[in-house]
Amino acid sequence: MVRLRRARCVRGAEALVGSLVGAGVDVCFMNPGTSEMHFVQALDSVPEMRGVLTLFEGVATGAADAHARITGRPAAVLLHLGPGLGNGIANLHNARRAGTPLLCVVGAHATDHVHHDAPLQSDITALAGAVSGWVHTCGHTRDVADDAVRAVAATTEHGGQVATLVLPADVSWSEGGALAPALPAALPVPPASSRVAAAAKAVREPGAVILLGGPALTAAAMDAAGRIAAATGARLIVETFPRLWDTGAGRPRADKLAYFAEEALAQLEGASSLVLAGARAPVSFFGYPGVPGDLVPDGTAVVGLADAASDAAAALEALAAEVAPDAVAEPAPHDAPEPAPGPLDVASLCAAVAATLPEGAIVIDEALTAGALLAPALQTAAPHAQLALTGGAIGQGPPAALGAAIAAPDRPVVAVQADGSALYTLQALWTQAREQLDVTTVLINNSAYAILRVELARTGAGEAAHSGRAGRMLTLADPTPDFVALATGYGVPARRVETTEELLDALRWAQAEPGPHLVEAIVPALG
Repeated sequence: MVRLRRARCVRGAEALVGSLVGAGVDVCFMNPGTSEMHFVQALDSVPEMRGVLTLFEGVATGAADAHARITGRPAAVLLHLGPGLGNGIANLHNARRAGTPLLCVVGAHATDHVHHDAPLQSDITALAGAVSGWVHTCGHTRDVADDAVRAVAATTEHGGQVATLVLPADVSWSEGGALAPALPAALPVPPASSRVAAAAKAVREPGAVILLGGPALTAAAMDAAGRIAAATGARLIVETFPRLWDTGAGRPRADKLAYFAEEALAQLEGASSLVLAGARAPVSFFGYPGVPGDLVPDGTAVVGLADAASDAAAALEALAAEVAPDAVAEPAPHDAPEPAPGPLDVASLCAAVAATLPEGAIVIDEALTAGALLAPALQTAAPHAQLALTGGAIGQGPPAALGAAIAAPDRPVVAVQADGSALYTLQALWTQAREQLDVTTVLINNSAYAILRVELARTGAGEAAHSGRAGRMLTLADPTPDFVALATGYGVPARRVETTEELLDALRWAQAEPGPHLVEAIVPALG
């Protein structure tokens, strides 16, 4: 029960926070400013709401995204005016692409101050519209509670979306608010029998592929997909960047769809049909000279079993009941040996992470160029969940690790993090230290934007000499960031390693102690 101070009516911010808690939203990641001060003060009046301070808005939005993915419930973020929202948009984009139920509360100038066109005045609605499926501005304190509940309900529509509620400062500070009853939760769309029948026909044909994504990657959904594969021979492929994937030993094997278009086309070559379970039809991340953007091979039938707004697990269960009533999924073995001693490289790093991964861990994958080796290494690691960079906007990893650890405090979090993208949101380490979260960050340091070295040639632009002007735009050397010093400065214990033996020892050290740790792993640069 939410306990508000004994008064006939309360301030708008207090009514908002109390109504959010009543609707099941009890954590808010934030980087507030002057227009949000009454929301901050309301944390004392509504202690059921946990406020989590971050040093940058992109950390707050990325953490809220991961929190909602792990809990399956809407998460909240509080931002300061249009510039604060702008700073958080990259990770709101990732949340949008993941179908995450996320409530974004943005403070605004008092309504009678807007006409002054003060320095922080901007078009918040236009900014929010780029990443939100629902946007509304509170017009009066008496409506705040109802607006809050409608906003929470909006986050669960269409399979999950960002909903932005703009809260003017005077609406926040004025009296006249009250709590609102929570609206009933939206129910997932049940599978259509016609879709199940079409998918059943498709998977019975040789060469069928089931592309799994979005809500089809839970343990129950993966088990159903594994039974279908065992009975029909259909191949299981997971979308390149899954929002949340239960995988590892004891669960059915499924390869990730490759990032590079040529490799993805080779994976799908010869497919008689592509059954979409919670995933979109695959397309290339970028356009390249002479490479098709549509990754569905010519002659391959696309069959939609369940979209992101559907109950994909129920659809897979229905399909399994139709084509594999007595089948048993073949589980992946637990087989993740330690890498051999010697100098560290990407392959041995991924093997070390797999060998030491605790059961039930949450893996945050922003490994980027190392991701192609990380995914197969983790297939036979201890059972775990993986959370990836759904929208391609880098800088998700450190905030996602923060949000996942708050969402599941009983589960260790292991973040496998590329160095270049870590620098976008490394401030998340400060919040990890402040909240004493069990996060182990494996920082892959190759002193480069390695993916861009690859892309320079793939786009037809040519190759860049490391000493040339173009090459200088793709390196993180001269000077090379000292991630041990940076982590320590944020209050996170850290070590630098250069061999597999050192990495294995550092991973065990990090996982044996409570609180966050960072391991800076030095690996050779590509190219």
